[in-house]
Amino acid sequence: MKDKVFVKICGVTDPANARMAVEMGAEMVGINFYPGSPRCVDVDRARDIVSAARDGRTGLLSVGVFVNMPIDEVLEIEAQVGLELVQFSGDEPPEYVARFADRGIKVFRTGGDPGAEELARWKRSWAWLFDAPHRALRGGTGSAWDYGSIADVARGDRDRIVFVAGGIGPDNVRHAIEASRPRVVDVCSRVESSPGIKDPELLRQLFQEVRNAQSETPP
Repeated sequence: MKDKVFVKICGVTDPANARMAVEMGAEMVGINFYPGSPRCVDVDRARDIVSAARDGRTGLLSVGVFVNMPIDEVLEIEAQVGLELVQFSGDEPPEYVARFADRGIKVFRTGGDPGAEELARWKRSWAWLFDAPHRALRGGTGSAWDYGSIADVARGDRDRIVFVAGGIGPDNVRHAIEASRPRVVDVCSRVESSPGIKDPELLRQLFQEVRNAQSETPP
């Protein structure tokens, strides 16, 4: 039996959008706390988003996206909002991420497998997220890349959850899943009508394509 591919809708700024995404099939909702992002929200807004997304549902995972924030501030926001997972999209060192070993997502902006030596530095992470290469942008680039270049990592490392992100939308999500074989596909700008606002029709198309990929990807 093949593993289910989960969907994380990231950069959510609107509670109604969060509820809509979950109702359509999202298992994870990402909330950005990086001030340099147009999708950054404050703690009060984040609480409203999480509350709307849960709305009596069980199993939803809320993900906070952070960039080079002091650990104490991350812990405070995590507690105030009630986050289940924390994603690190900056230059946080391995010992920093290791503080969140049971729930921390380490982002690699490498557009592919960074190599065994580099991955070994981040073994104390709950998950690895692979995104398109970019030296300046944090928390997502919106650029597609060779998703198949991480397939060996996704197949070979069963101790961590593997996310694939970067330029994924309704038109290529099936390819991204089939090529990389991730556990989670992470989607943001390609399902938006404006930064942080998710488009209902694009979301519907995305989840249909995810279902198509699930039914066609061989075990």
